Amino acid sequence: EIYTLSLHDALPISYDPPQHTQIRHMLAPAFTMQRMRRLRPRIEQIVTERLDIMARTGPPVNLVRAFAWPVSTLVMCMLLGVPRDDRVEFEHLEPIMIDGKLADPPASRAATEAWTGYMSALISRQRKEPGDSVLGMLIREHGDELTDEELTGICSLLMIAGLDNMVSMFSLGTLLLLRHPDQLARLRDTAGPEIVDHAVEEMLRYLAVVHASSPRRAVTDVSLSGQDIKAGQFVTCSLPLANRDAATGAHLDELDITRKPVPHVTFGHGPHHCIGAPLARMEMRVGYPALLRRFPALRLAVPFADLEFRTLGPAHGVQSLPIAW
Repeated sequence: EIYTLSLHDALPISYDPPQHTQIRHMLAPAFTMQRMRRLRPRIEQIVTERLDIMARTGPPVNLVRAFAWPVSTLVMCMLLGVPRDDRVEFEHLEPIMIDGKLADPPASRAATEAWTGYMSALISRQRKEPGDSVLGMLIREHGDELTDEELTGICSLLMIAGLDNMVSMFSLGTLLLLRHPDQLARLRDTAGPEIVDHAVEEMLRYLAVVHASSPRRAVTDVSLSGQDIKAGQFVTCSLPLANRDAATGAHLDELDITRKPVPHVTFGHGPHHCIGAPLARMEMRVGYPALLRRFPALRLAVPFADLEFRTLGPAHGVQSLPIAW
């Protein structure tokens, strides 16, 4: 049985102009650099709280469940205005809905239906009393232009991109640094923001946790790099290969967090460039240094060969990442 996420057709990433342009214009004010700077203290608080819990629990811990999932979940719940009492349910549903859709279709279908029901109730509440979250802003300023289905699609896209992808980046990024201890030490011990910015861009480029772009259908016959593409054919792009294009730099198969950032397409390109990229960068700029400085002796708690990598979700990652310090 092939299971397809029932919300997929409602996700804005599948839209074309002018509908896509209109929705992107509505969302843009929520992701300005000025708004991201205002969110930073709250993100720092979320990260610190999770590190405090890890310290009290003591090693070993699974970084995916102890840090990556809760930090990403709490940031996205803050962004969408999810009440604190509902966040446990959120964290329970999301991995089943994303990771389980091929491994356990019935469980994933049930989780997707529960998710849709929850979002409908949240949208209904916010239509009556819109808050200062992204969802509240959309309802307050564009509520008459957007249907509940469109609002659900927007929130689903933000959650899938902002939660699943960030969990993968936090866990795989930490693993990558543990495999390059000299670069981990440089990131941990350097106080200046420039090395943090460079490290984040390099890990985004190197990992590209979403390995392929969304399929696009040619509307006319076209030739790209000597490849003929007929109207109606679908085209997708390998993001990791694009991020290693020799035309953009040298030795791109190697990780180098001191490298001057080179162009990459981890967040896409053009009209569909990820609108949440500033938030993702902010989370990583806060999260990685805080984790490494809180636990300077961070290490894998199991042999690398024992790690199990995710193969079914939309983003590459690890099922668990046992760490100690």
